[in-house]
Amino acid sequence: MRVDANFYGSVPMPDAGAGAPAPVDRRYGNADFLACYDHLTHWAGTMDRLGYDTMWLTEHHFQYEGYEVTPNLILFGLHLAKETQRLRLGQMFNIVPQWHPLRLAEDAAMMQILTGNRMQFGVGRGTVPREAQSLGGVVASGDNEMSAELDRQNRELFEESMEIIKAAWANETFSYTGKHFVLPPPGIPDRGSTVQDLTLIPKPIAPIDIWQAVTTPPTLEYCARVGHHAVLPARGPQVTKRWWDDFAERAAEHGWHLGPGEARCLAINAHVGRTSEGARRTARNPHDEWIKFLAPYGRFRGYAMPDGSPAPFDHRPPLEDSIDQQVMAIGSVEEVADTLGTYRDTLGCEHVVLFFDMPGLTQEQMDEQLELMAGEVLPRLGVTLDPTAAAPTVT
Repeated sequence: MRVDANFYGSVPMPDAGAGAPAPVDRRYGNADFLACYDHLTHWAGTMDRLGYDTMWLTEHHFQYEGYEVTPNLILFGLHLAKETQRLRLGQMFNIVPQWHPLRLAEDAAMMQILTGNRMQFGVGRGTVPREAQSLGGVVASGDNEMSAELDRQNRELFEESMEIIKAAWANETFSYTGKHFVLPPPGIPDRGSTVQDLTLIPKPIAPIDIWQAVTTPPTLEYCARVGHHAVLPARGPQVTKRWWDDFAERAAEHGWHLGPGEARCLAINAHVGRTSEGARRTARNPHDEWIKFLAPYGRFRGYAMPDGSPAPFDHRPPLEDSIDQQVMAIGSVEEVADTLGTYRDTLGCEHVVLFFDMPGLTQEQMDEQLELMAGEVLPRLGVTLDPTAAAPTVT
């Protein structure tokens, strides 16, 4: 099993928890953001030492509240590559509608080259209007009542951008005409003529797999059709299995025949302790801050309600529901191993991305999480991380 970890990149937050302050009442400054970057650099070293495969980071902008403060994952990944020996560095995710697609294509190719092919490329459509509208895109969220029109525009912009990125990577020269982009723009003068096509400089030195968040049926269909690898969030083993199998079925309809664990990974929050009680104690405040922050974006609608009714858009599940419904792997070494083992056996999962980075954990607590998972949980699943494994090579 391939084992990665994803970090949202939050500032140190010792007052994390269910109560005050409200997320919008938090405000941090540059010293806090720099402390986050120091922690991420330290944790990259811990992951490298322990033998994790990939460290994924998350793109967000303008978050003075301190939850997600890494705006450029390619740039930060290049820094982390210089601080580690073999760890791969990924983006979970580059928010494509907030980029010019050619700048993203160039930067990703540069990162792949400068890291010796240690880059993992991930893309998403976005969730936060504050970011999207300020950076030239659109996005539907709870803040605009899930506007179907904004979602349609976002999906159009995203899909055109991905066509451009892949064309630029694959072809010596390319041009593109769509609803949102015409590249090159017509009529550009160039030494007595006009520009008819473009050449991306540089190009990738090896094929680039594209990983995408799959959280809606239309996105599942799109990824299966165009060959993007699916990042599937944990929704409980049985619900997750339906999404897992649906992806393979849709891919097969488009001629892409996948093995049980191929081209998909499970993304799951995890927190492990020496005892069940200890894990719940140290996870509760980070969990509750995480829920408080993300519930307004509809992130927890997939939870089961006691009466069988649909969860409300802004549902805020308690820690016990996250554990009992196995949406998160939180508990003792044995309990976390059991939860992860259930997913592995139910899905045929061969690749898991663990999300330890809920707000409020200290640098030392995060190190403990990474070490307990590597040293005690994973061996119970027959998984041994190999810190001596060679870094990727270009073939």
